[in-house]
Amino acid sequence: MSTTELIGYAAAFLTTVAFVPQAWQIWRTRDASGISLGKYLLFTAGVALWLVYGLMLGAWPVIVANVVTLALALFILAMKLRIG
Repeated sequence: MSTTELIGYAAAFLTTVAFVPQAWQIWRTRDASGISLGKYLLFTAGVALWLVYGLMLGAWPVIVANVVTLALALFILAMKLRIG
């Protein structure tokens, strides 16, 4: 694995894991009132496009990061829609 790929995976890991505390807090408290619906709609669409971009390039750090981030963003978005 090249240094470039290692940096890509490290960046992907850090930016993806950054969503875990937010998802956990929403799950634990059942409160999504502090989450902006518009922001998460736009963000989720952007992550989906990053995933498509990564797939088109065959860029595994981009693919892996965006699959996980998309799952977390969809969870947060679903909780926002479900519990407000």
